[in-house]
Amino acid sequence: MEIRDIYVDGDACPVKAEVVRVAERHKMTVHMVSNAYMRLPESPLVQRVVVSDGFDAADDWIAERAGEGDVVITADIPLASRCLERGADVIGPTGRPFDRQNIGNAMAMRDLKSFLRDTGEIRDHNPSFAKQDRSRFLQALEQVIQAIKRRR
Repeated sequence: MEIRDIYVDGDACPVKAEVVRVAERHKMTVHMVSNAYMRLPESPLVQRVVVSDGFDAADDWIAERAGEGDVVITADIPLASRCLERGADVIGPTGRPFDRQNIGNAMAMRDLKSFLRDTGEIRDHNPSFAKQDRSRFLQALEQVIQAIKRRR
């Protein structure tokens, strides 16, 4: 299997610079996809993709292109599921890998939390992004790329 590209759901991604660093080491193109222009690390391997601000436009762009040999970086669980179906490897920005074994539980938990927020049972807050998350992400991204190379 050929290692191909990295797709980043870029609007709220806290690890853009880390993705670029790893991509440069492995000579991989990075598609930073967002609904608006954003400052990005300078690299000839970074492709800026600005989509319309339509609902799920960035997700649709990524899901239509990502496939086997690609890596997708997203915290969006439905997008992760769509990309897994197409054969891509998917990692959350905290280093959490999504795979066929855990995506169903992740979707169920997402739906449950949404229901509990809607009914006022919980006030959800996302924990702040920590140094350990960044380190865990870098390790997970490197592991996924090495695994893709081994599958070749």
